[in-house]
Amino acid sequence: MARYTGPTTKISRRFGEQLFGPDKYLERRNYPPGQHGKLNRRKKLSVYGIQLNEKQKVKYTYGVLERQFRKTFDKATRKEGVTGEILLQLLEARLDNMVFRLGIAPTRRAARQLVSHKHILINGKVLNIPSYEVKVGDIISVRERSKSLLAITESVERGRAGQYSWLEWDVKLMSGKMINTPAREDIPEKINEQLIVELYSK
Repeated sequence: MARYTGPTTKISRRFGEQLFGPDKYLERRNYPPGQHGKLNRRKKLSVYGIQLNEKQKVKYTYGVLERQFRKTFDKATRKEGVTGEILLQLLEARLDNMVFRLGIAPTRRAARQLVSHKHILINGKVLNIPSYEVKVGDIISVRERSKSLLAITESVERGRAGQYSWLEWDVKLMSGKMINTPAREDIPEKINEQLIVELYSK
């Protein structure tokens, strides 16, 4: 199962955003990496460079590699509607992202690990595929024997699920579901999806 395993702070510093969750090192060094990062002497990016940067940012944010990202984009183009918005909706519907949004895990990376290690159920059945596309009405829950895991209980206590109008969360049962597909304005990440559409349209 392919995933990005390289440095995270370096990538976050490149984009100036906490792409992998809270990062104390990024707060201390909030400028690009490299010997000239602090001086900010960087060449002006071309239109292509700006579009490519946006695509890379989205890939790192959702933990998707190029091949899978391209497949997701192709799937978005085949659906009716605004391609960029549909692309983000498909990424949001990934099981690892849903586990993160529901507050079961503190980061998407941690959520991916919980799914891979079979701590998560979909409609009462164990599913260890992080890229699984959650459908509206699917029940996402924590496996009974995993409910006492410190990483899960600490994350659930933060109560992140209530932040999103398209999600429903039951604290007692440790289960939630997607009650509707999120609208673009409901997705909080700072992403210009139109740049990605323009990049792949060339």
